[in-house]
Amino acid sequence: MTAKELIAQENRYGAHNYHPLPVVLSRGEGVHVWDVDGKAYLDFLSAYSAVNQGHGHPAILKALTDQASKLALTSRAFYNDQLGDMEASLAQRFAYDKVLPMNSGAEAVETAIKLCRRWAYDVKGMPSNQAIIVVCDNNFHGRTSTIIGFSSDPDSYDGFGPYGPGFLRIPYNDIAALKEVLNNEFVAGFLVEPIQGEAGVMVPDANYLAEAAAICRNKDVLFIADEIQTGIARTGSWLATCGDCHCANAVCERDESTYVRSDILILGKALSGGVYPVSAVLCDDEIMLSIKPGQHGSTFGGNPVAAAVTLAALQVVEDESLMQNARRQGKVFRDALQERIAGLNLVSGIRGKGLLNAVIINDSEDSTTAWDLCVALSEAGLLAKPTHGNIIRFAPPLVINDQEMAKALATIESVFTDYDASFKS
Repeated sequence: MTAKELIAQENRYGAHNYHPLPVVLSRGEGVHVWDVDGKAYLDFLSAYSAVNQGHGHPAILKALTDQASKLALTSRAFYNDQLGDMEASLAQRFAYDKVLPMNSGAEAVETAIKLCRRWAYDVKGMPSNQAIIVVCDNNFHGRTSTIIGFSSDPDSYDGFGPYGPGFLRIPYNDIAALKEVLNNEFVAGFLVEPIQGEAGVMVPDANYLAEAAAICRNKDVLFIADEIQTGIARTGSWLATCGDCHCANAVCERDESTYVRSDILILGKALSGGVYPVSAVLCDDEIMLSIKPGQHGSTFGGNPVAAAVTLAALQVVEDESLMQNARRQGKVFRDALQERIAGLNLVSGIRGKGLLNAVIINDSEDSTTAWDLCVALSEAGLLAKPTHGNIIRFAPPLVINDQEMAKALATIESVFTDYDASFKS
C-alpha cells in the first residue's frame, strides 16, 4: 500500500485521537527512521522521549526476543526469574527500598497517587478520604480520567467530566504558591514534572526543585517527581532531579550539591528503550508497604519480557555514556540555534536542558505556523512535532553523534531561514 492509502486506512478504521504528521514510517535504526517509500529522516521526537537509546538497539532487541521465546507472561500470581533482578537494579541505582512495576506512564502516575493517599491515611494519620495532592498549572501526567481532572488544558479535560475531588493546582516554578498551599493540613503530596515537557519544555529556576522538596519535607508532605519524560538520561543525567549534574561516570553519584531526592519517583518511556511498555514507581518501605496484596496491580506489570528489556535498556545508558552525550550534544544544539536562528523574526525563544529542547515560535497558539514548520522540516528530512500550538519540541535519541547533529542543525537553520523570509508575526 502507498503512504496515502495507509493514512486513509488509519483515518477510516482508527480513532481520531491523534494528529500525526503525514509521514508513514516503516523502519528505524539509531537516530534515523525510514518511511514506506524509503526516505530517511532524523527522528527529533524519539516517541516523546521513549527512544532515548535509539531505534532498534541490538542489545535491547536481543533481550526482548530471548526472553519472549522463553516466557512472556505469568501475571503476578506467580514469581518469575526476571522481575527481581529488574527491581533490584532500579532500587539500587536510584537508592529506594522498593519498586512497583507497571506498563504505561499514566498507570504509574495513578499508582503514585494511590500510594500517596494510602500513606497519608495509614502512616500520617490523616482522616479518611481527605487527602489532597497538589499539582501545577500546565501539567501533563497522562490521559486517564483522574489525571485529566486536574489538568489546566481544556483540550485534555473538556467534555469528559465529572471529575473527582482531591487535587489543588498552583503555578509552576512558584515557591511562594507552594508554601501557601501547604498550609492546608490535608495536603498529602506535591506531584510535579521537574521539567514540563508537554507544556513546551518549561525549565524551572535552578533552585526550584530543591526548595520545593525541602518545603514538602518540613510539612510532612510527599514530594512526587514525574520523571516519565525527563528521566533515563534525557536531560543529561539519570534524572532531571539530579539538577546540574556533572557526574563523569555512567553511574549516578547523587551529588549532594545538585541532587534532589523525591519521596516517590515515577519512571516510564525510555525505561525500556521504547521497545516495550514499561513504567515503574519507586519509594521507600514506609510508603510502598502501605499497599497490601490485592489492593493494586496489573496483569502485565512486571512481566518477564518487561523486566529483561528494562535491564538491557538501563545497561545501554551506562555502557554508551548516554547521560554525558545528552549533556554535551544538548549544549551544542542550543548554542547553535542561538547563533543561527534566534535572531529570526520567526523565533521568540529557545530553551531546554540536555536533549530536551524547544523553539518558541513567534505566533499565537492557535496559528498553524509551528505545524507548517514541522511539515517543512519533515520534507527536508527531520521529524519534530509542535506542542501547545506555537512550540516545537526537539528531542532526538541520545545516541546522536556529531555528524548527525550537524546535519540536523543545518536542516533546521535552512528551513527556518527560508520560512522567515515570508513570515509576518
